[in-house]
Amino acid sequence: MNMYKRLCLCLPLAFASQMSLADWIDNSVQKAEAHTIKLRQHIHQHPELGNMEFKTSELVQRELKSYGIEVRKGYAKTGVIGVLKGAKPGPVMALRADMDALPIQETAPVSFASKQKAIYQGKETHVMHACGHDAHTAMLLGAAKVLAANKDKIAGTVVFVFQPAEEGGADIDNFTHGDQIGSRKMIADGALNNPKPEVIFGMHVMAGMPSGNIFYKDGVILNSADHLSIQVNGSQVHGSMPWAGKDPIYASAQMVTNLQSLISRKANLTKRMGVVSIGSIQGGTTGNVIPDQVNMVGTIRSNSEDVRQGILKDLPKMLEHNAAANDVKVKVEISPYAPVTTNDKTLTALMRPTLASVHGEDKLHVLDNNASASEDFAYYGQLMPSLFVFVGATPADQDMNQAAPNHNPNFIVDDATLKTGVESHVRFILDYPKVAEQVQANWKKKK
Repeated sequence: MNMYKRLCLCLPLAFASQMSLADWIDNSVQKAEAHTIKLRQHIHQHPELGNMEFKTSELVQRELKSYGIEVRKGYAKTGVIGVLKGAKPGPVMALRADMDALPIQETAPVSFASKQKAIYQGKETHVMHACGHDAHTAMLLGAAKVLAANKDKIAGTVVFVFQPAEEGGADIDNFTHGDQIGSRKMIADGALNNPKPEVIFGMHVMAGMPSGNIFYKDGVILNSADHLSIQVNGSQVHGSMPWAGKDPIYASAQMVTNLQSLISRKANLTKRMGVVSIGSIQGGTTGNVIPDQVNMVGTIRSNSEDVRQGILKDLPKMLEHNAAANDVKVKVEISPYAPVTTNDKTLTALMRPTLASVHGEDKLHVLDNNASASEDFAYYGQLMPSLFVFVGATPADQDMNQAAPNHNPNFIVDDATLKTGVESHVRFILDYPKVAEQVQANWKKKK
């Protein structure tokens, strides 16, 4: 047989192979869609706060076991790990979802709206999945179901990471014990030790982005976050004679203003940006008494680790000098929540065709800028190459500007977008082994 004839035979076979792969994924995801939606609506109707996801954790364990996936628990109180070994040799790959809800009363007009109440920081509150973690959990379960049913097509091992308390714990002082919750606690408890993944993928549904669409960028995609607590101690005195006391309110007002100079005068903004915001000021009981104490709580955000570290170093010193100038005392405490969430550039570039294959090039969008929020997924990205993407949550025929945002009591996730997340997870696992060697080689160079 001459070369021309061999080529004519081989090309249709290769094309058919690609088509069968696409058809297999589409068909499998479509078959799992109804079950994924059912899971998501159930989880949404029965939300649980961070560190208290007991029933959600049990549901995840039952589902994984029913798919034939090995289940491990005992991580971060309610965390669950699923392990699925593919039929072919290959890398260990992780997929992550968060499970916790928020202390918000739902007003969204859906038939499966939450009526749940729970104890948050010692007080009873309504509970709602206002950030989409119900969708994240259901999408990862949907992907687990598809992958387990087709493990003969997997090259390597899949680690399914179901993480609690991404939004913080309901039963813990998140300022002083932040390392005891979420991804940090999962890592500390050895959730990723055996088997140890070499790569991790995550996603987040977002309101104001059309359903079925994927948004991504390489490098920084989410800001860092650090909690800030400031206590200013003075000396109480009558408001008519401030010279006889030490005024913590006046000193605090200066501090709030001067904190902004950490950005406008100290931070090198050619390395991106930073924000210091004070969200709570508590002090005094009446207008004619200067109190002895003022308490402030705030947040520090940045999309640059250099800028972030500069703020963390300079902020306490600035406030101490400010306090000395006003003859008061100041106590500054900073509690880290998450570093900058950064997508590995090599991994992102090599997985771009995978993202495009989900719904086509017209449904894949590169973000111009990173999002201002933060995610403790960032801690996983410090250990291995990571890729975090956004999945649209608002029906495409609606006005994106009118969609209730995440963390709003009217926040809604379009169930039609769940298959986008499921298919993305599945394709990550099928496609990563093809580029693993190059990703790991570049990761080792950086380290």
